[in-house]
Amino acid sequence: MSERLECIVCGRKFYRAQGVRLNAAGIELAFHSKACALKFVRSLLEHVEPGALRRGVSETLAEFREARKKLEELRAKTI
Repeated sequence: MSERLECIVCGRKFYRAQGVRLNAAGIELAFHSKACALKFVRSLLEHVEPGALRRGVSETLAEFREARKKLEELRAKTI
């Protein structure tokens, strides 16, 4: 029988192959839907120290911008 998890936001039970699972700082987080995951992340961002959050957001933005830039370069080179 498949393992069932419980959403940490709404309490719904769901099978391991469903839902959204994240591992943050060594803590396994299980959400039954992306809406619950987003609700948790929004609350988490409000509790993080502003300096650490600013640094993390800047690094993440740089990472995604670089990935988009590389993708655009690959698309542009295709003839």
